[in-house]
Amino acid sequence: MQHYARFAHREAGWRLWGQLQRTSKKSATRPATRRTRKSIPHHYLEADTSLWTEALFGAEILILHASPVYYGLGTPRGDGSAVILIPGFLGTDIYLTELHAWLRRIGYRPYFSGIGINADCPNLLIQRRLNQTIDKALAETKTKVHLIGHSLGGVIARSLAAQRPGDVASVTTLAAPIRGTVANRAVLRAAEAVRLRILDEHGGGVLPGCYTGQCTCNFLNSLRRKVPASMVETAIYTRHDGIVDWHYCMTMDSEVDVEVPGTHIGMAFNPAAYAVVAERLASAHAGK
Repeated sequence: MQHYARFAHREAGWRLWGQLQRTSKKSATRPATRRTRKSIPHHYLEADTSLWTEALFGAEILILHASPVYYGLGTPRGDGSAVILIPGFLGTDIYLTELHAWLRRIGYRPYFSGIGINADCPNLLIQRRLNQTIDKALAETKTKVHLIGHSLGGVIARSLAAQRPGDVASVTTLAAPIRGTVANRAVLRAAEAVRLRILDEHGGGVLPGCYTGQCTCNFLNSLRRKVPASMVETAIYTRHDGIVDWHYCMTMDSEVDVEVPGTHIGMAFNPAAYAVVAERLASAHAGK
């Protein structure tokens, strides 16, 4: 019954998403050209995405609240284990409150990341904040933790999982460019501003290539490692991503990658993604 409910829900999600897109495209206008714009820094790659699609994330919140999965109907129950949530670029734990409350409702013990605004060196965020959050969760639950990260938070979660394989039961990424940051021009400009601030603030405390794919810190080295076979890995992505190139959000393993309808921002409120998360978390604690 749970298996049927999950796929019925995702099918309904695709139909609703198609209707929303058709409505939005009638009034949306896209930039005529990008050729006249100032070039982006060479250490970034630009994605050919349309930011206007992200305006639909509000509809995803409404759909979530009308969805059975939001109330735990048709979803497997949790076992009380810890789930740590990591926000995306320039985001804070606050926008993950909906996901946090839902996880508690279906039987898990969710934890916010405690990193503040996600606009700092990922290596430092892991060392100074996330390791402490994991240690706290381990001490309070006495069992391995689950990591769920949205966008850049997913990239951080993936690296963290590789660094602490003995403490992590599963890692789930939501629209996270785990194979390289290829993003919309506006996002890349914001990332460059953050990178320059990091270099100015931390000086010799970070490497010159910080916040780029050329950095050689432990964060990126860990990201390149394979997730241990004992850990359940899930990469949820959407082809309608208006922020990053969705191809880079996949591991290219059909048993890991799951496509859902929706937006990049709305992935944190996506009922189809929630259904997948519930199933994958359940498979992780079932395999203990």
